[in-house]
This record gives sequence, structure tokens and C-alpha cells, in this order.
Amino acid sequence: MSDRHDDADLPPAAASWWEVGLADEVRAARTLPPREMGATMVIDTGLGLTDTADVLAMAARWIDHWKLSFGTSVFMPEDLLRRKLALIADAGILTFPGGTLFEASIVRQHCRIYMRRVRELGFGAVEVSDGTIDLPTSRRRRVVDCAHDAELTVVTEVGKKDPARQPTAEALAAQALLDLEWGASWVVIEGRESGIGVGVFDASGAIDLDAVDTIAAHVGPATDRLVWEAPREDQQAGLISRFGLNVSLGNIEPSRVLALEALRSGLRFETLKPMADRLRETGAWRPEAVEPVTPVARLTPDDEGHRP
Repeated sequence: MSDRHDDADLPPAAASWWEVGLADEVRAARTLPPREMGATMVIDTGLGLTDTADVLAMAARWIDHWKLSFGTSVFMPEDLLRRKLALIADAGILTFPGGTLFEASIVRQHCRIYMRRVRELGFGAVEVSDGTIDLPTSRRRRVVDCAHDAELTVVTEVGKKDPARQPTAEALAAQALLDLEWGASWVVIEGRESGIGVGVFDASGAIDLDAVDTIAAHVGPATDRLVWEAPREDQQAGLISRFGLNVSLGNIEPSRVLALEALRSGLRFETLKPMADRLRETGAWRPEAVEPVTPVARLTPDDEGHRP
């Protein structure tokens, strides 16, 4: 049978390129902002205002958290930093400085000074971590309270940056549960910018699935509030395979946000191949069959929120 049809036989044009590219079940399943799961956290090492605006114009709908990594924000002209944070906040995206800056500030001065300054500059959240320093449990809890007093959303991070000082998966899960109990909105699983030798990644960057499963089993339903730092595409694909398209992922380069969304949605080799194989095995897709000439399904008013 030929795949060719006369123009008169063809269905009406699809409502959008979005509808043509994405399967109905993917459009229906992908969470919408403000997301309670399936968040994407970008890592920003120093984008200017123009580049920031360009990223937002192209991908704001797919970004939930925007971290100004390490201590980079202290080197930005303050007026430009304020304008940048306002621009991102206007897009409905949560902003926070990197946890290393928090740790450096805790070493040097009182928590409340740091939290107050974070709020005054226009950040919406703060990342509380002890990836480099050692922060006793009691002190960590007081810091979370301090951030809440400053009316900041709390994002905590669990794990150590030193490959030689890695906590067990059980310890990571236990701290994550405590942080959530104390009022953290999200808990980040340390992965650094390299994704090598820290968190749930081994010395080659491969995912330790046993560690991932242990953390998920201990954290339970609250696993939806975990953000897995996964800078590499193979790591992102592995976590999507384990948890589904609505797993929360962090340390994503701003220029790679749409590539990650394609990966989530089965529009990259790593996720399309397993989906195609599964559909073929179940008979839902037969490569030799020619699809019938039927109109492309259009979005209903209830689906409009899923359109980019």
C-alpha cells in the first residue's frame, strides 16, 4: 500500500506543531507550572540580561527553578542582578543563589544577615546545604527556620561535594525526610556540575540504580519533591527511565532546557527507542501499516494549559 494520498484525502492541518510532535498521552501526562513534580532546575554561571531574556522567551514554560550557581551572583553589578532576578520572577520561576554561597556566608556571618540580603535582592528562595562544610542537624534546622522567617522558599541540598566523603543512600534519604518535615519545599540530591563520583553517580558518572532505589524507597511518596542533579544526558535519560517524564532534574544548562523536554517527551533516541519498541511489542504500532486518513486530534479547552 502506498503512503501517498491525493490532497483531497488528507486530514485538516493540525492545530499546532506541538500537537503533531507530541503523543496525546505525553501532552496529557506532562505536569504544568507551577509544578509539584517534574521540575527543571537550570544552573546559571553568569548569563547576561539579553541571554536571560532569550532563554525565557524560548523555554520559560519548561523551567521551574533558576539557580545562580556557586557564588557567581556576588560578582554581578547589583542593579543588573536585581533586574535579572525580576525578569526571571516575572516568568513565574523560582530563583535562588547556590548553596556554596550560603555555606561561605554561614562561616562568615549570622544567618539572618544572609537571608535578609537574599530577600532584598529579589531572590524568591534560598538553597540550604552543607556540601563543603559540616552543619550539625540542630543548626541546619535553625537555618531552615531562619529562611522561613525571611519569607523565602527553602530548597535544601543533601550530599557532599568531596567524592571521598560520600554519605550512604540511607543517610541522604534520612536527611531529605528531615528537611521536608522542617518545611523545605524541595530537596536537591547533590550531583555537582560534573555528575561524577558524587551522590548517586559513580566515578565514571554512571547511575547507581541501587542507591536511587534505596533513596526512593526510604523517602516514599515525597520522592516527587526530590530534584536529582543530573548534568549529563545519559544521567537524565536514566532517571527518566526510572521515574517517568515527571521526574525533577537539576543542573541543566539554560541552552539545554528544550533538549531535556524533548528527552522527557520521547523525542530523543534515548527515550523514543524504548517507547517505540514497547509499542511494537504490544501491537500498538505496526511499522508496515499505513495510518488511516483521519483528522488529527485537536486540543479541547481543558487541554489548552498543556500548549506551550
